[in-house]
Amino acid sequence: MFHLFNLSLRLNGFPMKEATAELQKILSFSETDFEKYAVEKRNEIVEYHLKNNKSYREFVGEPSFQNWNELPIMTKKDFQKPLAERLSKGFTTKNVYVNKTSGSSGDPFIFAKDKFCHALTWANIMHRFGRFGIDFNASLQARFYGIPLDFIGNKKERIKDFLSNRYRFTIFDLSDAVLEKVLIKFRNKKFDYINGYTSSIVLFAKYLQKKNVILTSVCPTLKCCVVTSEMLFEDDKILLETQFGIPVINEYGASELDLIAFQNPKGEWQLNSETLFVEILDENNTVLPYGKEGRIVITSLYNKAHPFIRYDIGDVGILDEKSTCKKPILKKLIGRTNDIAILPSGKKSPGLTFYYVTKSIIEDDGNVKEFVIKQTKIDTFDIEYVSELELTEIQIQNIYKATEKYLESGLTFYFHRKEKLERSKSGKLKQFVSLVQ
Repeated sequence: MFHLFNLSLRLNGFPMKEATAELQKILSFSETDFEKYAVEKRNEIVEYHLKNNKSYREFVGEPSFQNWNELPIMTKKDFQKPLAERLSKGFTTKNVYVNKTSGSSGDPFIFAKDKFCHALTWANIMHRFGRFGIDFNASLQARFYGIPLDFIGNKKERIKDFLSNRYRFTIFDLSDAVLEKVLIKFRNKKFDYINGYTSSIVLFAKYLQKKNVILTSVCPTLKCCVVTSEMLFEDDKILLETQFGIPVINEYGASELDLIAFQNPKGEWQLNSETLFVEILDENNTVLPYGKEGRIVITSLYNKAHPFIRYDIGDVGILDEKSTCKKPILKKLIGRTNDIAILPSGKKSPGLTFYYVTKSIIEDDGNVKEFVIKQTKIDTFDIEYVSELELTEIQIQNIYKATEKYLESGLTFYFHRKEKLERSKSGKLKQFVSLVQ
């Protein structure tokens, strides 16, 4: 088969052959050699940027460093200046890969990767997918992602889809009529795998459940489903695996970095230690031991064009106690640090706690397709939901009882039934939003 995907990367100047060789070398290290590699690479990338990146040198305040743990933490706000001012010596916007973050954290920014770093990103992604029998050059992808609606942006993505052997479904309208067309496409195309935003794929699974259809019965070529960009709850995973008849793989990534974690064939959420160095820090920037909850801070070990060193990605998580340097396991991804609900008592709770508690109640009868929660005041929450019927008084009272049990009493909820929920420009659905500063 003609390797169109690899060819498109090479034609864009990404050295895939060299990147694949580098990844294979990294993967071959023993546990002891890997620890040595990780320390050497992280020190090497810091020294490189202190020498070649004026912006990073000014950020650190020193021309050199002695202690890794004393390096300052970078955040998205540190990148709110022109990209040209943040690039290392020898790099320009003409000889690097340039992209923009989605802005889901509230601080979107343009970033860059040198071409070898970006090639290594793709080599690692292809390696992880390959463990489930997926070949980007041959496997047909059913893609549930957003797409730019402007003419030029739309055409660019369609060309990328063609080169990447994927068929993209629109996710801005997921009504039953549209989902029926999606199902028809699965009957007529030999898809190998599904990839896309969790909420959109879950909505398709609920439609299949209502129709009493198992997806592999109409599309037997399917091997797996990869969900990304939004939280995957355990009951949703069970629903997906039941209705699709294939394994569901949880992916966690960031466009400015790389693939961060990808579920391995054993079901573990394995972190990418090959090209990233991941730390869990407390509020004082102290490194926490495995098993403790804290901020996820990541260093990109290969990006020479733009420093991402001890970069606070804005997420909270826990590393599994059985983690090793070579094979760190993400035990739990709790949510974004800016999605914390502050309650009248002063208690702080991850916003997804509200979502999870509410979810177990209002989705129990299959009536509610999806919903979001917005904190509008310290004691007030709006719940917007899509369903065929209004919530019952019993369901509403059960929500109040559950929040009193798991959070605190005295909270007020307003319920708004909608025909469809508002998604971001990229098509993502943010399950919890706090409008309280």
